[in-house]
Amino acid sequence: MPQAQTKKAPRAKAPEKQSAKTQKPEPTRRDRIRRELLSWFWVILAFFIIESMVIQARVIPSASMEHTILIGDHLIVTLLGYDIGIPFTEDHIALWRNPKRQQIIVFEAPPQAAHDEDFIKRVIGLPGDTVDIKRGVVYVNGEKLHEPYLNPRPDPNAPMENVGPFHVPPHEYFVMGDNRDDSDDSRYWGYVPRQNIIGTPLFIYMSIRAPNDDVWEPGHMGARLGTYLSILIHPSEMRWNRLFRTF
Repeated sequence: MPQAQTKKAPRAKAPEKQSAKTQKPEPTRRDRIRRELLSWFWVILAFFIIESMVIQARVIPSASMEHTILIGDHLIVTLLGYDIGIPFTEDHIALWRNPKRQQIIVFEAPPQAAHDEDFIKRVIGLPGDTVDIKRGVVYVNGEKLHEPYLNPRPDPNAPMENVGPFHVPPHEYFVMGDNRDDSDDSRYWGYVPRQNIIGTPLFIYMSIRAPNDDVWEPGHMGARLGTYLSILIHPSEMRWNRLFRTF
C-alpha cells in the first residue's frame, strides 16, 4: 500500500529590511541663517531681562563714596526686589523691598540733583526720620549715628556739616556720601523718592587705577577701552586687593 507523502509548507519570507534609513533633507542656507538669528534673539532677550530685572554692572566715576568705594571700582548691583526696568525704555517699576538705614543704594538722581544720571550714596534717614548734622556728627531722631565707614572724618567747621534738621517725608529717603566733604547729596538737593531706587551693590568685580579719572565719566568710551587694554600691559593698574569685596 503506498504510503502517503507529506510536503513541508513553504516558510514565510520575513519582510525585507529597508536597505537604508530615510535621511532628512540637508538644511538650506536660509534655514541655517534663520536658526542662527533665532539663537541670537533669545540670547539678547535673556540679557535684557537679566539686566533689567536681576543684576547690572556699574562703574564709579566720582569720589563721593571714598574710601568705601573708589573711582574706577566696577560693581555688580542687584535689582532683586527693589526695581524692575522695562526693556527698551527708561521706565522703572518699584518693587517690594525697601533699603535699610546705612545701606548703600544706587538710584536715579532727582531732577533737582542731576538730569538723566544715576547716583550711589548711603541711606541715612528713612521715611519719617528727623536728621540733624552738628559739627560733622549725624543725629537721627535725636540719637548719634555710629559711622565707622567715614574716612576721613568730615570737617566739623564746614557749613554743610552744621545743617538741619531734615524731616524725611513718607516714601522718601535722606542719603549722603561717605566722603562728606566731596559729596553732592541730600544736604544740597533734598530727598530720594522710593520709586527712584534701582538697587544695592553686591560686590566689586574689578577695580582699575586709571591715569585719568575722567575715563569713567559718560562719553569717554574710547579712552575707557584703552584703559581696559592697558591692564594687559600694566597689570599693576588693577587694584587686586579690592576684587570681590562685598557690601
